[in-house]
Amino acid sequence: MHAAVLHTLGEPPAYAEHPDPQPDASKTIVRVSSAPLVPLDLLCASGTSYFGQPAVPYVPGVQGVGRVEQSESLPIGTRVWFASSAGMAPGDGSMAELTAVGPDDLVPIEEAVGDDDLAALGLSAVAAWMALTWKARLQAGERVLVLGGGGAVGQAAIGAARILDASRVVAACRSREAAVRAHAAGADEVVLTSPDPAGLADRLSAACGGQVDVVVDPVFGAVAAAACRVLSERGRLVNLGGAGGDEAAFSSAALRSRSIEILGYTNNALSVEQRREAVSTIALHAAHGRLSVAHQVHPLSDIAGVWRRLASPSSAMGRMVLRP
Repeated sequence: MHAAVLHTLGEPPAYAEHPDPQPDASKTIVRVSSAPLVPLDLLCASGTSYFGQPAVPYVPGVQGVGRVEQSESLPIGTRVWFASSAGMAPGDGSMAELTAVGPDDLVPIEEAVGDDDLAALGLSAVAAWMALTWKARLQAGERVLVLGGGGAVGQAAIGAARILDASRVVAACRSREAAVRAHAAGADEVVLTSPDPAGLADRLSAACGGQVDVVVDPVFGAVAAAACRVLSERGRLVNLGGAGGDEAAFSSAALRSRSIEILGYTNNALSVEQRREAVSTIALHAAHGRLSVAHQVHPLSDIAGVWRRLASPSSAMGRMVLRP
């Protein structure tokens, strides 16, 4: 089969021939139709992640969409979303014509959502949905501020907040291109971020109408610190990542006087059933046009060029989806 094969850590994979996955009663063979390229793929392939250095060669890809080719548990042809531990544990991932998937990592999909659309949403939308519902306990009528609103998690969080009946959804973005994506996802207003935390806090507060109940934060750093300053009484900030820095300064007085909660979130904390239910819910809303992430589709044969562009520090690309 053809696959994106990573031979050297820190370098892009090459489109090449690779052995087919071997039949195994404990695994389902999936013919991949769509595989997103996400930051976790790049991190694992760099050899610098906290998972350790993966053995090479291997096929990256921590998630995808496809159809069952061979299985002991599912009918042939069943459409599935699936996850993979490629780069985090031994084994190959989704960036191939075929891949082997364990039973806990398969979610049958019946909803009429396109393969590319669901692949683009994937685990980013799972994180956004569960951060709002499970961690933040968002209630109808509350106001939501989404940091990094032009990214995949941000766009999904904006759409999810709308579905969950937030009364106002404001996004913070670092570029005008990202702001366009946040507006398209359903943000009422978008604030461009700046290096001045005090000025940014004032602009965020004005955009939110002086009330912020929940902050979805895949950014951290100075932007998260500014967002915390505008959280209302019993507000919750849920951190999902550190794209803007690994440290943020919070005021003890603000946290205590307003009973603010700073919460950490990772998809790795979800049970199999939680993730399965979240994926199914996301697929349902996507099928009805209520949830989407802007994306570009490329043939898997373009993997080296797409990988380099996404890895560039100046990259402003949205989600990339690869078709084997």
